[in-house]
Amino acid sequence: MKLKKESIIQALETLSVPGEGKSIIEAGALKNLQIFGDEVVIDLVIGNPSLQARKKLEVEILKTIHELVYEKAKITINVKVEAPSAPPKAPSIKGKPIPGIQNIVAVASGKGGVGKSTITANMAVTLQKMGFKVGILDADIYGPSIPIMFDLVDEKPLAVNVEGRSKMKPVENYGVKILSIGFFTNADQAVVWRGPMAAKALNQMIFDAAWGELDFLLVDLPPGTGDIHLSIMQSLPITGAVVVSTPQNVALADARKGVAMFQQDAINVPVLGIVENMAYFTPEELPDNKYYIFGEQGAENLASDLKIPFLGAIPLVQSVREAGDIGRPAALQSASPSEKSFESLTQNMVQELVKRNTALPPTEAIKITTMAGCAAVNK
Repeated sequence: MKLKKESIIQALETLSVPGEGKSIIEAGALKNLQIFGDEVVIDLVIGNPSLQARKKLEVEILKTIHELVYEKAKITINVKVEAPSAPPKAPSIKGKPIPGIQNIVAVASGKGGVGKSTITANMAVTLQKMGFKVGILDADIYGPSIPIMFDLVDEKPLAVNVEGRSKMKPVENYGVKILSIGFFTNADQAVVWRGPMAAKALNQMIFDAAWGELDFLLVDLPPGTGDIHLSIMQSLPITGAVVVSTPQNVALADARKGVAMFQQDAINVPVLGIVENMAYFTPEELPDNKYYIFGEQGAENLASDLKIPFLGAIPLVQSVREAGDIGRPAALQSASPSEKSFESLTQNMVQELVKRNTALPPTEAIKITTMAGCAAVNK
């Protein structure tokens, strides 16, 4: 049978691009179509970076062409995700914004040890590689780890003069600007501060810093739901939050509380999605095997239960841990499986942020002045 382009195009017109509501042809997603005998090569460009969306579209294309055109056609589909050409613009925000910063994303976890700082560091590096201007505020006052992950342990912020005022200049590595309490303490020095003292230190790093122009400021929050979280959300209008968890039930129970914190009426910060870290383990010698050490798809199922987006699963890989320990985030490793996982996760986060900035009203910095209000948030 001789295949015709017109028949293939007619078949593709019956399929929609994920998240757009338009057919593949109408949306302009078809960039190239070649036919060699019974072989068909289709090149697509879509805006939905989700791996699930891409795989689903590929399956639908194969099924449709086999059913409507030729059941023995040999089909090759190449799908390219189109990264945003410009940073997503946040709506004008009330409260006390930081001049020059477009989007402030809080990265949180209900439980410690789930890899929240690792996710923050690799998202920041991936955003920078995508062409965005990025900063990290390490708000984990009692356990700052971002300086280690960016090989900045011995660095100190310098003072610069900005419009007649002395401000801290964030330390920079891999194109990411960073401020952390870890720059002001010794490695063997414990930070033993009450809430008000910690809040004061955070406010200095937020408002007495020369961040410059940033498309994204990622705020690496400490585990749990406590004073530091309230201080950050009282100080800043957070654009959205990302919650990190492992698949195990103990972590999921705390992640659920983390989501609930952001959804409190007094806080009302949109949750952009949940990340499943340490999702599975694949030995180097058995690349096709997956071992679900901490449980299978727990965070993905939690996202489904709570009706919030699932941003992606990051496998348990030794190189990710090693990269963090030597101060070079794994997302910098070109063409590695880790880089691809973090790239997919970050693209999904940006996609959800674009939707949030388009569809939702601005987030205000919260005002909680009573003990009852604090109790409600921590409940």
